Amino acid sequence: MNSNCDTMVALSNTTINGQTIFAKNSDRPPEESQPLVQKMGVSHRPDALVNCQFLKIPQVERTYAHIGSRPYWCWGYEHGFNEFQVVIGNEGLASKLPISNSPKLIGMEILRLALERSRTASHAVEVMTSLIGEHGQGKFSNGEDVRTYDNGYIVADPKEAYVIETAGHEWVVKQIDSVHSISNQHSIRMDWDNISPTAKKVAVEGGLWPDEEDAPLDFAAAYCDFFANPSGLGAVRQARSTTILNKFMGRINVKTMFSLLTDHSECGDVWEDFVEGFPSGRSICTHYSSDIGGDGNTAASLVADLCNDGSRLPVYWHSLYSPCIGPFLPIFGIGNMPATLSKGAAVFDNQSPWWLFRELEKRVRTNGRLDNEKALTVRKEWKSFQLSLIDSAYKIASHAKNMQEDQKSSEASMIIEEYTSSNLNRALEIVNGLLL
Repeated sequence: MNSNCDTMVALSNTTINGQTIFAKNSDRPPEESQPLVQKMGVSHRPDALVNCQFLKIPQVERTYAHIGSRPYWCWGYEHGFNEFQVVIGNEGLASKLPISNSPKLIGMEILRLALERSRTASHAVEVMTSLIGEHGQGKFSNGEDVRTYDNGYIVADPKEAYVIETAGHEWVVKQIDSVHSISNQHSIRMDWDNISPTAKKVAVEGGLWPDEEDAPLDFAAAYCDFFANPSGLGAVRQARSTTILNKFMGRINVKTMFSLLTDHSECGDVWEDFVEGFPSGRSICTHYSSDIGGDGNTAASLVADLCNDGSRLPVYWHSLYSPCIGPFLPIFGIGNMPATLSKGAAVFDNQSPWWLFRELEKRVRTNGRLDNEKALTVRKEWKSFQLSLIDSAYKIASHAKNMQEDQKSSEASMIIEEYTSSNLNRALEIVNGLLL
């Protein structure tokens, strides 16, 4: 499996603004579009079912409003957030468990189901572990050529955050107390806070862990297939992001997270200077090796600046395709998101923002490889626009929140809709200009 994707979180005790900030790069096949999807809250019949890719499972009475970023073919999400500021990102993991012959839930489906059903991060953890235990996830054979794998997640809300790592029907949970990052390798060992009731039994029976009655289970040691990722790139990337987060402990803000998600350890950074001085290694921002194959590419990114004191709306910063050569656009959990952000299918579409930014990434290549000089030139074209968005987004987030408190929710939604549409239109003007 590709050693891609990184998810991280900084709790309120580590950030400048005293709010929890979540960040995620979704790394996928380079030609697999990943549009945004907005769903409103819906009530359901008692006998309703959810039609997932390979399973039908019982629906709940009420699903909550949410926005998620999904591969165009998939019902589930790589990352997303809901109306209660629950935000989740997933990572592909490789376990030692054999491929199953029975259908299971796809990891991205579990993420979406949790957003639809949860009001807090802890509630989301309960939903996800229950689904994993009952229906399973991970590697299973299928006739639709869908690549399946075990999954890791960071689940956060304004007050707390958790890591979940899985292997088949088994899971382990660790609560986060400051900053944390995960990548494409199991990381929870014996320091878990909760574990599936059969995790040790399954590991012992599968010959993955010694049958010692009093010995606690080291989940990663038992289940992680380290040989599926022989160069240890997942561990390298996790170490890099963790090092940077720890270095900026207490000073973390959205620009810090932008810089992390756009990180290229081999070149400079126009957002922040901290990239320089760190040891060279695998960058957090991922680019495929050539136009005809190779590793995945960062297909979409999310930075969620949550709010636990009610002073403003949470601000969700979304990047289309490679974040190093485009802006993070602010979106909000109220009003209608610009419909064009949901455009994206299997083939190029000049009306799809995702495909336009994918085309821009192709233009900053030389002989099929990312050209750092070209990329930095393009990034500088976005800098003033990005800084203006950082300035205006929080002002309008506070203004809209005040309007809601004054019983003017409809007006607040209209202002947000006009603002997000204007920003997207300006971004499309810039990217089309760069493409010309």
